[in-house]
Amino acid sequence: QVQLKESGGGTVQAGESLRLSCVASGGAFSRLAMSWFRQAPGKEREWIAAISSDAGQKGHAASVKGRFTISRDNAKSTLFLQMNSVKPEDTALYYCAAAQISGVFTLERFVEFWGQGTQVTVAS
Repeated sequence: QVQLKESGGGTVQAGESLRLSCVASGGAFSRLAMSWFRQAPGKEREWIAAISSDAGQKGHAASVKGRFTISRDNAKSTLFLQMNSVKPEDTALYYCAAAQISGVFTLERFVEFWGQGTQVTVAS
């Protein structure tokens, strides 16, 4: 059973940067495809970034493309989300998610493991 734990959330000003981390334990992280999702107050959870197990494939949602970057360190079983030029609309609870599949995934129905989330609040 894989456990995922996010960290790095907090309150920042618009235009600043933040880096989220997600540490995995209990499984072979290097075989997991990983994604970041977020859920803003009153909205459905949405996918924002994905990366394949070997980091050879990546994808970012249009809403964050050019500002956020997903990456991973398989030696440290850690997934990252570098968030630059944040906006108030980026305020949300951010989740990492894992799936034992090849390639990348963007849909929640593929998720096998979820983290508990880390809150990001962007002040204007």
